[in-house]
Amino acid sequence: MTSPLAVIALVGRMVVLFALLMIVPLAFAVDRHDAAEQAFLVSIAITLGAGGLMSLAMRRFRRELQPRDGFVLVGLTWLVLPAFGALPLLLAIPGLSVTDAYFEAMSGFSATGATVLTGLDQLPLSVNVWRCFLQLVGGLGIIVLAVAILPLLGVGGAQLFKAEAAGPMKDAKLTPRIAETARGLWVVYFAFSLACMLAYRWAGMSWADAFMHMCTTMGLGGFSSHDASFGYWDSPKIEAVATVFMVLAGVSFMRYFIVLRQRSLRPLTNDREIRTYVSVLVVSVMLVAVLLSAHGVIDDFPEALRTSAFHVVSLATTTGYASTDYAQWPVFAPVLLMFLGCFVSCAGSTGGGIKLVRMVLLIKQARRELVRIVHPRVVNPVTLGGAIMPPAVMTAVLGYMLIYGAATMGLTMLMLFTGLDIVSSFSAVVATVNNIGPGLGLVGPSSNFGVLNDFQIWVLTFAMLLGRLELLTVLVLFTGHFWRK
Repeated sequence: MTSPLAVIALVGRMVVLFALLMIVPLAFAVDRHDAAEQAFLVSIAITLGAGGLMSLAMRRFRRELQPRDGFVLVGLTWLVLPAFGALPLLLAIPGLSVTDAYFEAMSGFSATGATVLTGLDQLPLSVNVWRCFLQLVGGLGIIVLAVAILPLLGVGGAQLFKAEAAGPMKDAKLTPRIAETARGLWVVYFAFSLACMLAYRWAGMSWADAFMHMCTTMGLGGFSSHDASFGYWDSPKIEAVATVFMVLAGVSFMRYFIVLRQRSLRPLTNDREIRTYVSVLVVSVMLVAVLLSAHGVIDDFPEALRTSAFHVVSLATTTGYASTDYAQWPVFAPVLLMFLGCFVSCAGSTGGGIKLVRMVLLIKQARRELVRIVHPRVVNPVTLGGAIMPPAVMTAVLGYMLIYGAATMGLTMLMLFTGLDIVSSFSAVVATVNNIGPGLGLVGPSSNFGVLNDFQIWVLTFAMLLGRLELLTVLVLFTGHFWRK
């Protein structure tokens, strides 16, 4: 049985930690003396106060987490923190509604990159820094950060890591202690982040833009400080840097951690999921480049190849950057880009979607069933990297896919019920459930989600939460069995 009061006490501590993160955009506001300085000061005070009150009022209920507590804590944290993350936006942007502010904060925290804002170039720098910084934090998961810190507070973190971690094989540990694992992942994450920021600066971005776009590249979130996104620079060098680091961020950070520990690249080169990931990206880039060249969209093939590589990698890794309106390309291309965003990212990366390892296992399972039709008695287990997949893993993958399909169709029907057209409805749901960012139709790359009404925005906010926590972590909270002894 869960203990809601103990969970609330821990959420309070999360809120206090979250308030400290606002110091980053506040530093930019103080340095530039921009209009949002007061907004961040007030937001820090409110967030610290609320978190402190929750933690102090419930401190007597503090105890070790039970397995079910982890799911409740993850769900509450991902509901509550965007609410506090929305405070600076509400205070700094005139006329912004609570609905839109919460959507924007959830989009940042879930590393989705869907936005309701226009006039990004005119926003205070600190506001754009906060939007982008949320994606750096949310990319790998603030819960994993908390797992590294909670043991210092006397609270075990294994249940949190299992509830938040992406992918079907969550019980794999890289180090004997889960907190050590989380800290190791963050060390790798920040090392890549530093390299990315320096590379953007070398390519021609200002330091502020390099920091913000590093946040949204490594978080695979796709927010930008400019309405034109990467079209603002129209720079092959900057796009090349973005493409390289998006590809790197789409790979499991657990693999990088193992590479450092073993001092060998074999964990990368021998990984079936990573090999498939690279193959899918290469084939898709070539296919879209040929399509653009053949239809006369871009006559110069090297230019078509560059444009294809940037957008294929951006959408496939669920980042969502754009340098042109790809919705105007031959219809096969934008639909392919949305499709790739549903499954290409690797488990353990900062990307969203189904995760490629699930697709690999599903294809192997389908092939196994076809073989069994011809040879009913054959022993043909599903394997991955030479290891036989336990039935429990395959059952979890099949169950996840069933719920994924049902959630996508159900939310699409709900959007259609509001009167939105089919292309905008379906692509908006796909873009938010898979944390891709831009969709097609009314929510395409040349527009944003600000054209939708409040009810539609709340539906898609829920879709982002579902996608970021991989559906089951959220939906299990709505089952009666979860709350029974």
